Amino acid sequence: MKEIIAIVRMNTVNENKKNLADIGICSLHAMKVTGRGRAPVGYSIVNEHGVREEIGNIIEEGLSAGARLVPKRMLTILVQDGQVEEVVDTLIRVNSQGSPGDGKIFVLPIEDAMRIRTGERGEEAI
Repeated sequence: MKEIIAIVRMNTVNENKKNLADIGICSLHAMKVTGRGRAPVGYSIVNEHGVREEIGNIIEEGLSAGARLVPKRMLTILVQDGQVEEVVDTLIRVNSQGSPGDGKIFVLPIEDAMRIRTGERGEEAI
């Protein structure tokens, strides 16, 4: 079993749900999250002459008032090992716009799962 965690743009959640359902994946969790990637994030101020100036970036100056966290959605999906590639390919196809902020996908091993209602364990529980 694997857990797939995808951090995606907020406006892509419905399209992700539809495309995942089209490949037979109907079970997922979606959470509101905020964060930022590794790319420098600049910020600007208006100087005493009324001119907007770009001031440094996050990497050089550390987290500051200009370091905004971007709202995203975190999707978590538990799948059987054989479904991982199809789910990852679907997430990439739906979310790739070719620009920074498209998101990230992480695949993690799951040792066990239990269904509380029935006591089922392992792949039967998902």
